[in-house]
Amino acid sequence: MKQKLIFLDVDGTLVEPGTNQPPASALEAIRLARANGHRLVLCSGRNRGMLSPLLGFGFDGFIGSAGGYIVYGNQVIYDCPMPPRQQARVLSVLDENGVYYTLETLDHSYTASLFRDFLRDAVSRRANSELLRWQKQLENDHDTRPITEYRAEPVYKMVFASRGMERLRVPMQILQDDFYFCIQDLDARQIVNGDLINRTFNKGTAVHRLCAYLGVDPADTIAFGDSMNDREMLEAATFGICMGNGNPTLQQLAQMVCPPLAEDGLHRAFEALGLI
Repeated sequence: MKQKLIFLDVDGTLVEPGTNQPPASALEAIRLARANGHRLVLCSGRNRGMLSPLLGFGFDGFIGSAGGYIVYGNQVIYDCPMPPRQQARVLSVLDENGVYYTLETLDHSYTASLFRDFLRDAVSRRANSELLRWQKQLENDHDTRPITEYRAEPVYKMVFASRGMERLRVPMQILQDDFYFCIQDLDARQIVNGDLINRTFNKGTAVHRLCAYLGVDPADTIAFGDSMNDREMLEAATFGICMGNGNPTLQQLAQMVCPPLAEDGLHRAFEALGLI
């Protein structure tokens, strides 16, 4: 088989949400795929700090902050935080409309106690992989700090949560020219969560940027994901796979649905695709 460039989402795809240990079967699949000459890149909404525990498992590069920060080998090839004026405008709009958020810098995340309380309540009822990731992240204090400790570090993206779409209506209208509201879930209790991502980048543009840097034909790309913030990544790759535990809408958009993460989904998909 011709060598492929493979993009892997993290939470819900490579690891259980909010954890840092891939299943043994996934690590074996990664090892065998690289031995066959394929290259593997993490492509995640996590920032560099949250990705760091995974980088020792044999990846050729990583895309962090949903496309805002790209590294291949030891070379930073894209770095795009929010300009300070734009960031101040976003915070003002979200605060005025009662939307909870977490600020993601390169190596840390900052959140308010109200967001922690909101997550605890939401997860106790039902949660998608992104809510679970954040709730576990906050519980385990993996580089997540109180927002009172924030000292104007550059922000790459934000995670938001809201009690209903109505609180998001005005922010979405005001910020739509500059930001994409990637909504992960809207359930019967009207709990809404997602990522606020600068329209300058997303996981899909990151796929194209890395292909251009490496001189890789996009036809030789494969992407794995589970959440709606993976949509652009799956669309940018020639072949997009959604995990069996993934968002139902994303499953319909993918070219293939593989078994869930907990059922050795990555290993079985790598075998089915002839990567190993």
